[in-house]
Amino acid sequence: MSTKEKKMIIFSAPSGSGKSTIINYLLKKGFPIEFSISATTREPRGTEKEGVEYYFLTLQEFKNRIKNDEFLEYEEVYENRFYGTLRSECERIWNEGKLVVFDVDVAGGIRLKKLFADKALAIFVKLPSIEELEQRLRKRNTESEEELQKRLAKASHEMTFSYMFDNVVLNDDLKSVCTQVEELVLNFLQ
Repeated sequence: MSTKEKKMIIFSAPSGSGKSTIINYLLKKGFPIEFSISATTREPRGTEKEGVEYYFLTLQEFKNRIKNDEFLEYEEVYENRFYGTLRSECERIWNEGKLVVFDVDVAGGIRLKKLFADKALAIFVKLPSIEELEQRLRKRNTESEEELQKRLAKASHEMTFSYMFDNVVLNDDLKSVCTQVEELVLNFLQ
Protein backbone atom coordinates (compact mmCIF):
# COMPACT_ATOMS: atom_id res chain seq x y z
CA MET A 1 0.00 0.00 0.00
CA SER A 2 1.46 3.36 -0.95
CA THR A 3 1.88 6.15 1.60
CA LYS A 4 -1.11 8.06 0.24
CA GLU A 5 -3.31 4.96 0.65
CA LYS A 6 -2.43 4.41 4.32
CA LYS A 7 -5.84 4.64 5.93
CA MET A 8 -7.23 3.83 9.33
CA ILE A 9 -10.45 3.46 11.24
CA ILE A 10 -10.35 4.77 14.79
CA PHE A 11 -12.77 3.60 17.47
CA SER A 12 -12.69 5.61 20.68
CA ALA A 13 -14.90 5.64 23.73
CA PRO A 14 -14.74 5.09 27.44
CA SER A 15 -13.72 1.58 28.48
CA GLY A 16 -16.71 -0.78 28.43
CA SER A 17 -18.63 0.97 25.66
CA GLY A 18 -18.51 -1.96 23.24
CA LYS A 19 -15.67 -0.90 20.92
CA SER A 20 -14.07 -4.36 20.88
CA THR A 21 -17.37 -6.09 20.12
CA ILE A 22 -18.03 -3.74 17.19
CA ILE A 23 -14.49 -4.21 15.85
CA ASN A 24 -14.82 -8.01 16.08
CA TYR A 25 -18.07 -7.75 14.12
CA LEU A 26 -16.30 -5.81 11.34
CA LEU A 27 -13.38 -8.25 11.27
CA LYS A 28 -15.81 -11.16 10.72
CA LYS A 29 -17.47 -9.30 7.82
CA GLY A 30 -14.33 -9.67 5.71
CA PHE A 31 -13.35 -6.04 5.26
CA PRO A 32 -9.68 -5.45 4.25
CA ILE A 33 -8.88 -4.35 7.80
CA GLU A 34 -6.73 -5.56 10.66
CA PHE A 35 -6.79 -4.71 14.33
CA SER A 36 -3.81 -2.73 15.59
CA ILE A 37 -2.50 -4.30 18.77
CA SER A 38 -1.62 -1.59 21.28
CA ALA A 39 1.26 -1.62 23.73
CA THR A 40 0.64 -1.18 27.45
CA THR A 41 2.45 -1.23 30.76
CA ARG A 42 -0.45 -2.86 32.61
CA GLU A 43 -0.48 -6.52 33.55
CA PRO A 44 -2.50 -8.99 31.44
CA ARG A 45 -6.08 -9.57 32.62
CA GLY A 46 -7.65 -13.01 32.66
CA THR A 47 -6.69 -14.96 29.53
CA GLU A 48 -5.06 -12.04 27.65
CA LYS A 49 -1.99 -13.06 25.68
CA GLU A 50 1.12 -11.18 24.56
CA GLY A 51 0.80 -10.06 20.94
CA VAL A 52 -2.90 -10.90 20.78
CA GLU A 53 -4.77 -8.37 22.94
CA TYR A 54 -1.73 -6.18 23.74
CA TYR A 55 2.03 -6.01 23.67
CA PHE A 56 2.77 -6.02 27.40
CA LEU A 57 5.84 -3.89 28.13
CA THR A 58 7.58 -2.95 31.35
CA LEU A 59 7.45 0.71 32.29
CA GLN A 60 11.12 1.07 31.32
CA GLU A 61 10.63 -0.65 27.95
CA PHE A 62 7.70 1.68 27.20
CA LYS A 63 9.71 4.79 28.15
CA ASN A 64 12.64 3.63 26.00
CA ARG A 65 10.31 3.27 23.03
CA ILE A 66 8.97 6.78 23.66
CA LYS A 67 12.56 8.10 23.59
CA ASN A 68 13.17 6.22 20.32
CA ASP A 69 10.01 7.77 18.76
CA GLU A 70 8.49 4.32 18.17
CA PHE A 71 4.90 5.42 18.92
CA LEU A 72 2.40 7.20 16.67
CA GLU A 73 0.62 8.17 19.87
CA TYR A 74 0.71 7.20 23.52
CA GLU A 75 -0.95 8.22 26.72
CA GLU A 76 -0.29 7.82 30.41
CA VAL A 77 -3.89 6.88 31.20
CA TYR A 78 -3.27 6.41 34.91
CA GLU A 79 -0.05 6.92 36.88
CA ASN A 80 2.64 4.68 35.32
CA ARG A 81 -0.01 2.94 33.18
CA PHE A 82 0.75 3.74 29.57
CA TYR A 83 -1.00 2.71 26.37
CA GLY A 84 0.30 3.45 22.89
CA THR A 85 0.24 2.70 19.17
CA LEU A 86 3.50 1.38 17.77
CA ARG A 87 4.51 2.69 14.34
CA SER A 88 5.81 -0.78 13.47
CA GLU A 89 2.36 -2.31 14.08
CA CYS A 90 0.72 0.08 11.61
CA GLU A 91 3.45 -0.42 9.01
CA ARG A 92 3.03 -4.20 9.31
CA ILE A 93 -0.71 -3.93 8.58
CA TRP A 94 -0.32 -1.39 5.74
CA ASN A 95 2.36 -3.58 4.16
CA GLU A 96 -0.25 -6.35 4.03
CA GLY A 97 -2.49 -4.00 2.01
CA LYS A 98 -5.02 -3.51 4.80
CA LEU A 99 -6.48 -0.61 6.73
CA VAL A 100 -5.50 -0.29 10.38
CA VAL A 101 -8.32 -0.48 12.92
CA PHE A 102 -7.72 1.11 16.31
CA ASP A 103 -9.40 0.65 19.67
CA VAL A 104 -7.89 3.58 21.55
CA ASP A 105 -8.75 5.89 24.40
CA VAL A 106 -10.34 9.22 23.51
CA ALA A 107 -7.13 11.28 23.75
CA GLY A 108 -5.32 8.80 21.48
CA GLY A 109 -8.18 8.82 19.00
CA ILE A 110 -8.10 12.61 18.78
CA ARG A 111 -4.32 12.58 18.23
CA LEU A 112 -4.54 9.93 15.50
CA LYS A 113 -7.35 11.83 13.73
CA LYS A 114 -5.30 15.05 13.76
CA LEU A 115 -2.24 13.18 12.47
CA PHE A 116 -4.01 11.34 9.63
CA ALA A 117 -6.88 13.80 8.91
CA ASP A 118 -9.00 12.56 5.97
CA LYS A 119 -7.08 9.26 5.84
CA ALA A 120 -8.77 8.36 9.13
CA LEU A 121 -12.39 7.59 9.92
CA ALA A 122 -12.86 8.43 13.60
CA ILE A 123 -15.88 6.88 15.33
CA PHE A 124 -16.90 7.63 18.91
CA VAL A 125 -18.96 4.89 20.56
CA LYS A 126 -21.36 6.43 23.04
CA LEU A 127 -23.35 4.66 25.74
CA PRO A 128 -26.86 5.71 26.79
CA SER A 129 -25.59 6.74 30.25
CA ILE A 130 -22.79 6.53 32.80
CA GLU A 131 -25.06 4.23 34.82
CA GLU A 132 -25.16 1.79 31.89
CA LEU A 133 -21.38 1.95 31.66
CA GLU A 134 -21.07 1.22 35.38
CA GLN A 135 -23.30 -1.86 34.99
CA ARG A 136 -21.19 -3.14 32.07
CA LEU A 137 -17.91 -2.60 33.92
CA ARG A 138 -19.25 -4.33 37.04
CA LYS A 139 -20.33 -7.34 34.94
CA ARG A 140 -16.79 -7.60 33.52
CA ASN A 141 -15.48 -7.80 37.09
CA THR A 142 -11.89 -7.04 36.00
CA GLU A 143 -10.93 -4.26 38.40
CA SER A 144 -11.13 -3.16 42.00
CA GLU A 145 -13.79 -0.72 43.22
CA GLU A 146 -11.17 2.05 43.27
CA GLU A 147 -10.15 1.34 39.65
CA LEU A 148 -13.81 1.19 38.64
CA GLN A 149 -14.51 4.60 40.16
CA LYS A 150 -11.47 6.05 38.34
CA ARG A 151 -12.77 4.62 35.06
CA LEU A 152 -16.22 6.10 35.60
CA ALA A 153 -14.81 9.55 36.40
CA LYS A 154 -12.59 9.37 33.33
CA ALA A 155 -15.53 8.21 31.19
CA SER A 156 -17.64 11.22 32.21
CA HIS A 157 -14.80 13.49 31.12
CA GLU A 158 -14.15 11.58 27.85
CA MET A 159 -17.81 11.79 26.79
CA THR A 160 -17.41 15.57 26.46
CA PHE A 161 -15.00 15.08 23.52
CA SER A 162 -17.32 13.07 21.25
CA TYR A 163 -17.84 16.13 19.00
CA MET A 164 -14.18 15.84 17.86
CA PHE A 165 -14.90 12.61 15.96
CA ASP A 166 -16.28 12.15 12.46
CA ASN A 167 -19.22 10.11 13.71
CA VAL A 168 -20.85 9.36 17.05
CA VAL A 169 -22.75 6.08 17.30
CA LEU A 170 -25.00 5.26 20.23
CA ASN A 171 -24.50 1.71 21.48
CA ASP A 172 -27.93 1.09 22.97
CA ASP A 173 -28.66 -1.86 20.65
CA LEU A 174 -25.70 -3.96 19.49
CA LYS A 175 -27.23 -5.19 16.22
CA SER A 176 -28.27 -1.67 15.23
CA VAL A 177 -24.92 -0.06 16.09
CA CYS A 178 -22.99 -2.78 14.20
CA THR A 179 -25.12 -2.21 11.09
CA GLN A 180 -24.62 1.55 11.38
CA VAL A 181 -20.84 1.19 11.75
CA GLU A 182 -20.69 -1.26 8.83
CA GLU A 183 -22.33 1.38 6.62
CA LEU A 184 -19.87 4.07 7.79
CA VAL A 185 -16.94 1.77 6.96
CA LEU A 186 -18.34 0.88 3.53
CA ASN A 187 -18.66 4.60 2.70
CA PHE A 188 -15.12 5.28 3.91
CA LEU A 189 -13.69 2.47 1.78
CA GLN A 190 -15.25 3.88 -1.43
